[in-house]
Amino acid sequence: MRLGPTMKLFNRMIGPLQAIRRDGSAALNLCFVAAGRFDAFWEMSLNPWDIAAGWLIVLEAGGKVSRIDGAEMRVTYPDIVASNGLLHDIMIRELNGGVGGGGGSVQA
Repeated sequence: MRLGPTMKLFNRMIGPLQAIRRDGSAALNLCFVAAGRFDAFWEMSLNPWDIAAGWLIVLEAGGKVSRIDGAEMRVTYPDIVASNGLLHDIMIRELNGGVGGGGGSVQA
C-alpha cells in the first residue's frame, strides 16, 4: 500500500497550491485543465490511453504538459504534469522535491 508516500506528496503540494481534488479520471481532469476549471493536474503510473487525448486538448487550449521531471512529455511516459502554464514550474519543483505516488488536480 502506498498511502504513506502518497499522503506525503499531497501534503507537500497543498502548501504552495491551495486546493487539491481527486476524482479518478485522468482524461476528464486534463480536459478540466484545458477548460480552465482546474489550474493544474499531475498523476503517476498512467497508460497512454489515459492521457493521449487530454494531453492534446490541454496543448490546443494553450496549456503546458510535461513529464514530472519537467522534460518533454511522450505518450509512453506514465507520469504527467499539465497546467495552465502559470503553475507549471511550481508543480515541477514541488513534485521533484516530494516522493512518488498519487496524483491530483489543482485549483489555485
